[in-house]
Order: sequence, then C-alpha cells, then structure tokens
Amino acid sequence: MNSDPNIDDAKRKARAQALAARAGCDPALGAQLGRLLLEAMPPQPGAVVAGFWPMPGEIDIRPLLIELDARGHRVLLPETPPLGQKLIFRHWHPGAAMVRERFGTHRPDGEVGVPNYVLVPLLGFDRFGHRLGYGGGYYDRTLAALPGAVKVGCAFAAQQLERLPVAAFDVRLNAVATEFGVIPFESFS
Repeated sequence: MNSDPNIDDAKRKARAQALAARAGCDPALGAQLGRLLLEAMPPQPGAVVAGFWPMPGEIDIRPLLIELDARGHRVLLPETPPLGQKLIFRHWHPGAAMVRERFGTHRPDGEVGVPNYVLVPLLGFDRFGHRLGYGGGYYDRTLAALPGAVKVGCAFAAQQLERLPVAAFDVRLNAVATEFGVIPFESFS
C-alpha cells in the first residue's frame, strides 16, 4: 500500500519491535481492558459496534464483545476480503458459528452491517493516535470509509511505541484501550 520504501522499512522494523513487546503478554487481560473501556468510553446506546476475534498473541476482547451484546449493542466482526478491499462486517452474537478465514482470522456468517464504533486490533500505537497494523491496509481503507465512526485501538500497554512511521493513508484513532486504561487522542501534534 505504501510507495515510499523508507516508510515501508521503518514500518517493518516497528512491527518487529511491537511483536516482541507483546510476546509474553497475557491475552486474558482483555477482560480488564473491556471493563476499563466500558467505564471510560462506552459506546452510545444503540451504537453498532465492530470488534474482532483475536488472533494468537492479540489481546482477547471476547469478554467485551459478550458484554456489549448483553447491553443490547449490535456487534459485528470483520470478514477479510481479497487484498486491496475494505473489510466487510457481519453480525455476531455469543454462540455464533465462526468461519475460519485467511491470515488465521475467524468471522461469523451473519448479516452484513455498518459500524459506528470500531474496536481496532493493532500491532503498535503511539501517543499521537497512530496505529501500526499487519501491513495489508485493510483497517486503513475501512476506517477511511467510516469517517464519523469512533475508532478505538485495543492492545496491550506494552505495544505503545515512541513514534510510528506514518504514511498519508494511515488513519488516526480516537483512543486506545489497554489493560491499564483508555488513552484518548483528542488533539494531535
């Protein structure tokens, strides 16, 4: 997705650093992340919330997804389309059958929906609201198409990096939720 080899190289190095930082972190800390997010920055009543089914090593937000469903939110999870396209979000509920997809992801086979509150997986983040993904550009394309949506990264606190390399298409987050709390990004520097 990048055309600048310097940014590509810097992102590759940042991904390696972020993966090393999250190694050994306990995915079960996602339950704590969920409690803190619901206290500090809950979705508005009636919000349609997109989450994600964690891949190995990612913080596990499934307890949060279950709680959001219990609170009456429509919960969506992403389907990974071919490279170069935006994510498709499908309705999920506790107990829904999950379909295995490419990259080790899983998704429900529910009805397609459009979220207005997005919980975003990431490899790294910085104090400026930038996120580092896996490199496919799926979330950047998707978030750019949802300009009014609240965008909250979900990660271990250890995944915070000093400053990420940023390309023109990278979409900033409104906040990042970790096992220690929610970091809002109201203004950017």
